[in-house]
Amino acid sequence: MLTTASEPLMLTAHGAQIPALGFGTSPMTGSMAASEMVAALKAGYRHIDAARKYGTERVVGEGMRASGVPRKDIFLTTKVSHENLHAADFTQSVDASLKALGTDYVDLLLVHWPNPEIPLAETMPALAKAKQQGKARHVGVANFNITLLDQAIKLCPEPLVCLQAEYHPYLDQSKILAALRQRGMAFVAYCPLGRGRLFNDPTLNEIAQSRGKSIAQIALRWLMQQGVGAIPRSSNPQRIADNFKVFDFTLSDDEMKRISALKRADGRIANPVERVSGGWD
Repeated sequence: MLTTASEPLMLTAHGAQIPALGFGTSPMTGSMAASEMVAALKAGYRHIDAARKYGTERVVGEGMRASGVPRKDIFLTTKVSHENLHAADFTQSVDASLKALGTDYVDLLLVHWPNPEIPLAETMPALAKAKQQGKARHVGVANFNITLLDQAIKLCPEPLVCLQAEYHPYLDQSKILAALRQRGMAFVAYCPLGRGRLFNDPTLNEIAQSRGKSIAQIALRWLMQQGVGAIPRSSNPQRIADNFKVFDFTLSDDEMKRISALKRADGRIANPVERVSGGWD
């Protein structure tokens, strides 16, 4: 569910309140500087998305502290990678993340990818345990199809509040979005700008020009209006700030339909299919 009582928009699910627009910290290429975190928090972001696999948790923590924004005002996510889903490894990964981030807890802890070699029956209780021990306020999963999601829900003693998955105008995620709505879960989109693939799109460019907005702002607003969160990533302070400016306009129904029509069969970017039993929905 998406609420608009205050800006920025908030996603609500099973007691969690997640700022809909977050800042991604996957380094993509090279490294990440703490100054990027400071720029994001200065621009207004309060949802920060990290992961053990990214190798940026230490810098994320440094940037959070340097920003001067109180820890309680930041919604911090991190993830446990697919090779660490055995119970003992899971616990060690969470503890390493907290130490690197320099915090006693994260607001959302996710299983980063499923792993067909490690049963969810072992992983999901370990995820729940992190919440029960106060190391995570909320828990969820990333990159699960609907079948795996339902297995995870059944096997987890704590409610799953969120699925994080790839979503942008070139990738049709209507089926998974409908499933999440039915289950009362939030959807947070990574790669919301298609890793730059959207920036030369004629339709998005036309809408952006008519609105006096950037293509990035149009694509992010398209997600917001579906009740979907997004975690764009940039190392450029001006783009970081510009990407946050999506709360002062509304796309029309026609514009929403035109953008949704851009979906394509080869739209998926992150696609290690061997990790997702049964394939994508």
